[in-house]
Amino acid sequence: MASVIKSKDGNGAMADDELPDEVEGADESDKGEPDKGGPEKAPKGKPLDYGRKASDRGTGFFTIYKKGQGYWTRMGTVIGLGLICAFTAYNIYAYVPTFMSSASRVTGQRIGLAVAVAFVAAFALLCWKFMNKPTNVDFLIATDSEMKKVNWTSRKELTGSTKVVVIFMFLVATFLFTVDQVFGWLMYWAHVLQVNPFGQGR
Repeated sequence: MASVIKSKDGNGAMADDELPDEVEGADESDKGEPDKGGPEKAPKGKPLDYGRKASDRGTGFFTIYKKGQGYWTRMGTVIGLGLICAFTAYNIYAYVPTFMSSASRVTGQRIGLAVAVAFVAAFALLCWKFMNKPTNVDFLIATDSEMKKVNWTSRKELTGSTKVVVIFMFLVATFLFTVDQVFGWLMYWAHVLQVNPFGQGR
């Protein structure tokens, strides 16, 4: 039974900690808190699609994942994979006929061409799947964003740095040539070498 507390005006009031469960939960809906467990509400004019999950909507094998992001890294990867595919297909076309000594040259070339075309098709599908894998795409996008943060040197700074490197390279080459000549003549005069640094014997 709930206890009764006597207030100052003489009216009895029930203790808050002993209110019935129905009373304690009655005001929860009036507090203005959002109902986290309730059904998802659809925006006005757009009915919800309960047939598929949100992550599965608009996806497919030929759908580009995060289209428009990481353009340059994606293009660089495509160019690299394209070169690998082209060189491999050429080698297949060139060397498959050599393993078919019993067939004629024309037949071997046709078989090599068919194998090369099949390889290109399979490689293209594999690369498409690789380029649309979420983890790989996120890595390429992150790489592209990091490359945009690089502070590239200006043309003037690049020219000055190149001059310093070239001059330093010539100085090092001159120093090494001088040291080599000095030690070569010392070894020649000490009769350790039979030929001087200029290729002349005794």
